[in-house]
Amino acid sequence: MPRSIDVTSVRATPEDLTELNAKGFDGVVGLRVTEVSPDRVRGEWTVEPLLLQATGVLHGGVHCAVIESLASTAGWTWLNREGGPGGVALGVANSTDFIRATTTGTLTAEATPVHRGRRQQIWQVTVSDEQQRLIARGQVRLQNVGVGA
Repeated sequence: MPRSIDVTSVRATPEDLTELNAKGFDGVVGLRVTEVSPDRVRGEWTVEPLLLQATGVLHGGVHCAVIESLASTAGWTWLNREGGPGGVALGVANSTDFIRATTTGTLTAEATPVHRGRRQQIWQVTVSDEQQRLIARGQVRLQNVGVGA
């Protein structure tokens, strides 16, 4: 069984977060974090044949996974900002809507906060294509764990 990753030693830069996340499922998807702040996280990935359904469109599970990953990364970044309480943010609910099917190209996702509290956070994530068309959107509720530990 692989050892868990010590996220306390990670600096919140896009490069460091991309490297950390690439050790798991995000590496399979090819998700790259492109912008990170306590108030917004952006990422992108290229639609590859491995990510398609048998019908040739991007699998909805990829959208769910990217939305979960960026929301969790955003929640972690907010908790661990300068002066923040520390801890990790774990997804407890993910609701994703699929707006438009896509088969190729680079997609961009952006996570922004809806609510950030002591015990839970809610982040909204939108996914757009290269023409800035909305492809999917999701909302993730996160549980703050180890806060102030």
